[in-house]
Amino acid sequence: MATFDMRLQDIHTQLRAGELSAVELVEASLRRIAQTDERIGAFLTLDEERARQSAAALDARLRQPGGEQGLLLGLPVGIKDNISTEGLATTCASRFLQGFTPIYDATVVHKLAAAQAVTIGKLNMDEFAMGGSNENSAYRATRNPWDVTRVPGGSSGGSAAAVAAGQVYFALGSDTGGSIRQPASYCGVVGLKPTYGLVSRYGLVAFASSLDQIGPITKNVEDAAYVLQAIAGYDERDSTSANVDIPDYVSALSGEVKGMRIGVPKEYLGAGIDPAVKEAVMEALRVYESMGAEWEEISLPHTEYAIAAYYVLASSEASSNLARFDGVRYGVRADNPDNLIDLYRKSRSQGFGPEVKRRIMLGTYALSSGYYDAYYLKAQKVRTLIKRDFDEALSRYDVIIGPTAPTPAFRIGEQIGDPLTMYLNDICTIPVSLAGVPAISVPCGLADGLPVGLQIIGKAFDERTVLRAAHAYEQHTEYHNLRPQL
Repeated sequence: MATFDMRLQDIHTQLRAGELSAVELVEASLRRIAQTDERIGAFLTLDEERARQSAAALDARLRQPGGEQGLLLGLPVGIKDNISTEGLATTCASRFLQGFTPIYDATVVHKLAAAQAVTIGKLNMDEFAMGGSNENSAYRATRNPWDVTRVPGGSSGGSAAAVAAGQVYFALGSDTGGSIRQPASYCGVVGLKPTYGLVSRYGLVAFASSLDQIGPITKNVEDAAYVLQAIAGYDERDSTSANVDIPDYVSALSGEVKGMRIGVPKEYLGAGIDPAVKEAVMEALRVYESMGAEWEEISLPHTEYAIAAYYVLASSEASSNLARFDGVRYGVRADNPDNLIDLYRKSRSQGFGPEVKRRIMLGTYALSSGYYDAYYLKAQKVRTLIKRDFDEALSRYDVIIGPTAPTPAFRIGEQIGDPLTMYLNDICTIPVSLAGVPAISVPCGLADGLPVGLQIIGKAFDERTVLRAAHAYEQHTEYHNLRPQL
């Protein structure tokens, strides 16, 4: 844990000086996983042999005069199991893809390799990224390192738990309606959802294509800036990739927010928000005031419709995207079907879990003849109104701040039988995803000994301001330094 608590710059300095090696970093990661993962359940697959080989090759390169030094040199990383990794199983935590091994790397995995990070393995998740607790994994539930009787959040629960437990230096997750930010909040780490289109989705197994976005989960904001620097950028293989200039994110971390204007949505601090969570957010706003920032209460009036619109849209897109899982080309294939339709039905019945089936059925219904206009089209119109709310607010304020999740992590099994209650945990994150703007969750306190996350939302492609606001808060508090006692 001590090594992974070091700043990235300090690790780089020791690597260059020969006081630390990439092999030692990888071995520290593998030891920590061996010590803790039986209790946490963050990893589905380890890639120990290739990780050791990659680390040894990096060390050999470092010893050469003028040896190449990457942005994330030698750092062990965990990859969410819905991101394609060549030669390493990618199952989306589903029985349908059990044992499936891709023949190519996702763009983000290729970029991490170019930055000289070392992939340790694939991280647990809710099946096909559908869930908010990591209890929907077909293999095992991941547990929160702060309290193993509680969920780590989802769907990137394995990614957040692995970082919180000190198993890897950082991790990649994917965020469709809050699946990076909510588990980051529950596990007391930093989770960044970039602007839609900033980071390539090529190689990400699609859930809802107009919402999915890959992003980093790290111990602190500075590390998030470094990882974003490595993975952001245009990709011609992704039709939704934005061809925009990539600024220097790390240089934005000035610690200065004097004169910054902050909007605080009253809808994010109303009914359903745990009083301890609300108090942690209010205390964070007082910290910003002490730094010279100004905040005002604002309204995002269409927030109340966000969850309904999201589950219609996301489920509809999931229904379309998951149609490719038919038992013919890859994945589960039912034995002795009577005909082609029977093959589809039996393969999907055997391969998909309950939550995936629920969302496919909801989405198929919303897209069906006679219901498309009433549900899907109306949800798209609501999405436009929600985006307008953010555009209007962010034309007047530099950032919007509120809680990441309405409560701290809940107990395993507490909500799994009540999907509507489970869906309400994303009330603060879903509107941001519908608007496509960037947001980060940073630790801002404890409630009953469990972490609370502060969500900072910014203008599209203005990650620099979001990171600056988050880093300044982090420099004036100690919550990001708190670690679970495993």
